[in-house]
Amino acid sequence: MASISLEEDGERGSMWDLEQKLDQPMDEEAGRLRNMCKEKKFSSLLLLRLSFQSLGVVFGDLGTSPLYVFYNTFPRGISDPEDVIGALSLIIYSLTLVPLLKYVFVVLRANDNGQGGTFALYSLLCRHAKINTIPNQRKTDEEVTTYSRQTYDENSLASKVKSWLEAHTYKRNVILILVLIGTCMAIGDGILTPAISVLSASGGIKVNDPEINKDVVIVVAVIILIGLFSVQHYGTDKVGWLFAPIVLLWFLLIGVIGAVNIWKYDSSILKALNPVYIVRYFKGGHRNWTSLGGIMLSITGTETLYADLCHFPVLSVQIAFTLVVFPCLLLAYSGQAAYIMQHQDHVFNAFYRSIPDSIYWPMFIVATAAAIIASQATISATFSIIKQALALGCFPRVKVVHTSKKFLGQIYIPDINWILLVLCIAVTAGFENQSQIGNAYGTAVVLVMLVTTLLMIPVMLLVWRSHWILIFLFTALSLLVELTYFSAVLFKVNQGGWVPLVVAAAFLLIMFVWHYGTVKRYEFEMHSKVSLAWIIGLGPSLGLVRVPGIGFVYTELASGVPHIFSHLITNLPAIHSVVIFVCVKYLPVYTVPMEERFIVKRIGPKNFHMFRCVARYGYNDLHRRDDDFEKMLFDTISTYVRLETMMEGYTDSEDFTFDPQRNVKSVDLVAGDDVADSIVEMASNPSLDCIISAQSPHQGGISIRSSDEYDFLNRCKDAGVVHILGNTIVMARRDSGLVKKIVVDYIYAFLWRICRENSVMLNLPHESLLNVGQIFYV
Repeated sequence: MASISLEEDGERGSMWDLEQKLDQPMDEEAGRLRNMCKEKKFSSLLLLRLSFQSLGVVFGDLGTSPLYVFYNTFPRGISDPEDVIGALSLIIYSLTLVPLLKYVFVVLRANDNGQGGTFALYSLLCRHAKINTIPNQRKTDEEVTTYSRQTYDENSLASKVKSWLEAHTYKRNVILILVLIGTCMAIGDGILTPAISVLSASGGIKVNDPEINKDVVIVVAVIILIGLFSVQHYGTDKVGWLFAPIVLLWFLLIGVIGAVNIWKYDSSILKALNPVYIVRYFKGGHRNWTSLGGIMLSITGTETLYADLCHFPVLSVQIAFTLVVFPCLLLAYSGQAAYIMQHQDHVFNAFYRSIPDSIYWPMFIVATAAAIIASQATISATFSIIKQALALGCFPRVKVVHTSKKFLGQIYIPDINWILLVLCIAVTAGFENQSQIGNAYGTAVVLVMLVTTLLMIPVMLLVWRSHWILIFLFTALSLLVELTYFSAVLFKVNQGGWVPLVVAAAFLLIMFVWHYGTVKRYEFEMHSKVSLAWIIGLGPSLGLVRVPGIGFVYTELASGVPHIFSHLITNLPAIHSVVIFVCVKYLPVYTVPMEERFIVKRIGPKNFHMFRCVARYGYNDLHRRDDDFEKMLFDTISTYVRLETMMEGYTDSEDFTFDPQRNVKSVDLVAGDDVADSIVEMASNPSLDCIISAQSPHQGGISIRSSDEYDFLNRCKDAGVVHILGNTIVMARRDSGLVKKIVVDYIYAFLWRICRENSVMLNLPHESLLNVGQIFYV
């Protein structure tokens, strides 16, 4: 259904003019918000400390790849020793081109105020071009501190690309689907990483004692996985102090063992630095080409590195990778290759067999711990991805638990956690060998990398405004590597590579259907909204009995009167004395500072007692359980009323003074800085409404005279507060096609029934809820 607004009406008379005067956007209110955020600066010592800590959170997945790369590269053994040199050369240059050059030095810079991942790229694009498929963003949102964007010259390449993207709806949908595909593949990565990492680490038991049955290894891996997912509710902050030392020890050990193996077995392996051996490797035919799927596992974890960026500055991650991770990985792979050159029949367990006997069991313990940490990184990244998708209207509402008071990004999602556990156990126990899991893992990783490359092109054009030659070089080098690997994993689809495709297809269906329903619900709100001029025309009583109390009417619209309100007053003969339209919306930013969260505006004359309050959140913001949303709304409105009354009172008061030198009006009062600034600004321009900080009005220590309306608000609050929410049932029309009926009447309806209610997400008291039911046919 096309979105129909008042602007599309052909007859625009006096009612249109009145509507424009009554329901103007909150541009002036939002423009007076203070910039409360300061850029963080890090000392050299702090950067080194953060670089050390990043080892345990960011690089675990990438660092455990030596456990299984050569096993998956040569699952049928080695026919030509020179193939080992060629495979090592491919590993060296893959690590150099993808993790080092592409991600660490380019893609990490494309972060959204420290947030990484495909949705972070999408949020950057949504701020620089109007590609958001839910058109609920207004100019007022651009005034938020974290809403950084660029302006372009009309004749610039960036301006032309921006106009091209905004020209048609299908282009916005293509970008959204691309983001969803990358997100779903990243979720598949969160399933496969714990499975292959833990299974490869626990496989060390069988290497030392070949008589142990394979089923024992699988049982040990499943036990570790159950323990790993069972402690997720504690959060990574509780055990994070252990991660960095273990991962640092892991990197140092594999680096030292690799260097010893190069010296001990075959130092000539270093000739793999010559890229000529890559060409010779490809001449080996179809078998060597398909083995690229195993070689590509050497760069798995790179996409997790980007998604887990949120806790560390980019420079600290760059330092940790270049000084520790990159050289240790090169030594580890070179050492394994040197060992394999002398023991070609040990390629299946090259990692454990290349370890000296004297440190075998300590290394086994460290490897198992590193595999668990690597799994933790991908699980945490999956939680963050789901949270971002939820905030942008692309995932059903689920319970999100904030596990750390220090880090905003550390969250836990119970429903997703147990789904991941079941799928991980199914993958671990269901596949016959690690090679099939590796094939599946490679398919997921390469698709995420391809999506990131494609999204980086408009980011470099619109956000960075890079020269087209640099964009071409970045794209060409990235696609050269990734498309080569992609062509190889296509041959492995029937050997395990189908798993991430099925998982991604299931999550993509859920996300797309939910987003489709969300867009249709918003279009319904826009199409059926009631003119505010009509409401004002009813008079102060709204044509009904105004009973004592406060009614919070929730809507997705930042202007106009929602259909549920007109539906309510049509069927009930009474409405509350104070009516507040509340719009809770998510912006394409990682967070909205608390000082800038609420915008308040009066609707109509004072005797109507009607207000509009827009609550804005970023995709990383949470409705914490200890936040009383009802109290925050009331405090916001009451502070607005008190400041408005003070502005009017001091206008004619003898305590009110005007300073001609500063050309502002001042007020003699005791108040907090934020509230005092608002009062001075309101006094200097009585025609403007007020922006209220999310803090309690009593925190500033304001001492003001009592106002009639403020007392009226408190009496209404004592009389009772009711939260009015729309319970819209979306159904397909009778003449709709079969596919649409299945999507809307069954899939979307099922997701709507099992998802969390809005009242629970906002922590609204159940006893004061009023659901207004209505049916919407699409």
